[in-house]
Amino acid sequence: MFEPTSGGKGTVWRAQPGRPGAAAAAKSGGTAQGFTDETAELVLAVGDLAVDASVRRRARRIAARLAVSRPRRDMSSRRGVGELTSLPYRGGSDDIDLDRTLAQLTEHPFPEDEDIIVRERLQTRRSVVLLVDVSGSMKGEQVKTAAATVGALAGELQHDALAVVAFWSDAAILLPLGQPVEPMALLDDMLRIPARGLTNVAFPLELAARQLAGVPPHEARVLLLSDCVHNAGPDPRPLAARLPRLDVLLDVSGEHDSELARDLARFGHGKARLVRGYRDVAPALSVLFRD
Repeated sequence: MFEPTSGGKGTVWRAQPGRPGAAAAAKSGGTAQGFTDETAELVLAVGDLAVDASVRRRARRIAARLAVSRPRRDMSSRRGVGELTSLPYRGGSDDIDLDRTLAQLTEHPFPEDEDIIVRERLQTRRSVVLLVDVSGSMKGEQVKTAAATVGALAGELQHDALAVVAFWSDAAILLPLGQPVEPMALLDDMLRIPARGLTNVAFPLELAARQLAGVPPHEARVLLLSDCVHNAGPDPRPLAARLPRLDVLLDVSGEHDSELARDLARFGHGKARLVRGYRDVAPALSVLFRD
């Protein structure tokens, strides 16, 4: 789908000429929805815009209201979060691993608590990829809300494996999966990228799949923050279907595509939530991460 070439910035995906309609829309600043044959380019996250202090305050307000649930330890043998593992008893699970316990008792006829082997599901570290729309259709307050959301959510997820991708007609990886998380630095990087170009939702979904390659599906999820006004690149729905879980936070404060947002969440085995401003973000995220 994307043709790799070499360059001073590492691996990039070079944009090829698209349909005339897309080029005309880009030139005029229009946001007409549709699919094109344009590919995209992975670029450096560069920008020199001033950082707005009000967005930092907005991020702190969102963070104060977030209730992002941690993956719970499932003490049963039923399907749950984490890998089912046999461990010495520590006052938790009462699901005894009989074979392992009997083996212990043959060596310790007067057993201690730790000679009893139980089965527990260990809590896992989530792998989360945030895809953030900074295209020309996300303007003013929408971009500020998106940046504040990244800063607040990154603070909540800094003990998980996290990746952040900003996208427009192209995309930039602000944080590769698993690298140390600095929430306010991510927020600043977001704000330094000017809102520009058309909206290619397909390309960041492709990048998310690459970031999550090798991650167990039950530990992986993708969150898309966008108005979903897709007007560059191919239909993103097939790419959504390749992801273990895709949730959509749809900004409806301006032009938006609710139908595509719902389709992406459905194809991606996730949910879509609507936000009209930054005050809606924390409740929406809390619901999405409750599952």
